[in-house]
Parts: sequence; structure tokens; C-alpha cells
Amino acid sequence: MSRTARSLPAAPIAAAGLVGGYATARFTKKRQLGGVVLAAAGAAAATRWKRTAGGKVAGALTGAYVVAFAGSHPLAKKVGAWPAVFGVAGAVAAASYVLVDRKAAA
Repeated sequence: MSRTARSLPAAPIAAAGLVGGYATARFTKKRQLGGVVLAAAGAAAATRWKRTAGGKVAGALTGAYVVAFAGSHPLAKKVGAWPAVFGVAGAVAAASYVLVDRKAAA
């Protein structure tokens, strides 16, 4: 893994997983493929969370990631699919930044 990839903050990885997973599922019409994108990015973010902030924080953020994915479905019925996905992705990215990335950059 390159130095740049190792130093990439977890927040954009987590957000990209939620947005990219949805986009992949929607545009390929293959939900399983979207799930692969979602899981791969979630695993990458969780690895960074654990390495940087420890297991408890990583567990909490991983839980938030899963809840965001699940919560985007009912939220989409109220605000639309893309706004729901962007909203939950932004929330997870913000939590990741506050709990992990901001401290790692300091």
C-alpha cells in the first residue's frame, strides 16, 4: 500500500462506500455488487478507525456505518434516494472526522 493510501482519512472512505455502494447498485442494477462496494469501503474505514482510535471507537463508527446504510432506506421514502444517501454519508463522515481524522491530523 502506498504512503498516500495509508494516510487517506477514513471519513471520505466511509462516505464513498455509502454513496458508491448505492450508485453501483442503482446503475448496474446489481444490488449484490453495490453491497460489495459498501462492504469493502466499510472494512477499509473500520481498519483505519481501529488503527487510529482503537476498538471501541471503531466499533461505534462501524455500527454507525451499518445504521446509516439501513436508515437510508426509510429516509429515502421521505426525502428521495439520493438526498437520503448523501445525508447519511455526510453524517458518518462527520462522525469519523470528529472522532478519528481530526485527532490523527493534529
